[in-house]
Amino acid sequence: MLIRDIQRILDAQLLTGEELLDIEVRTACGSDMMSDVLAFVKDQAVLITGLLNQQAIRTAAMMDMVCVVFVRGKVPGEDILKAAKENGIAVMTTTHRMFTTCGLLYQAGLDGGCHIK
Repeated sequence: MLIRDIQRILDAQLLTGEELLDIEVRTACGSDMMSDVLAFVKDQAVLITGLLNQQAIRTAAMMDMVCVVFVRGKVPGEDILKAAKENGIAVMTTTHRMFTTCGLLYQAGLDGGCHIK
């Protein structure tokens, strides 16, 4: 799935990263706890969160993620967008809640990347 597909599926507003729309992503995670993202996330390309601060961007950058989706209509400030630009991360916002956002992307074929057996 391309980042532009995520934007379309979520009817999201792209805030930065237009040049990244054609990057392919295969996995995503949804969390407001960045410590969980750091501890448990492996090889995810998209972070879905309601945590509206620079820690979300710093965490995404540390984990080599290429896209952050803020849920519940949250719009980050210029400092967050600047950090995202500096780290090559697309940022968008959607009015959907986190549960719905994750469900829509999963239904469209984006995987969570964790399979417990």
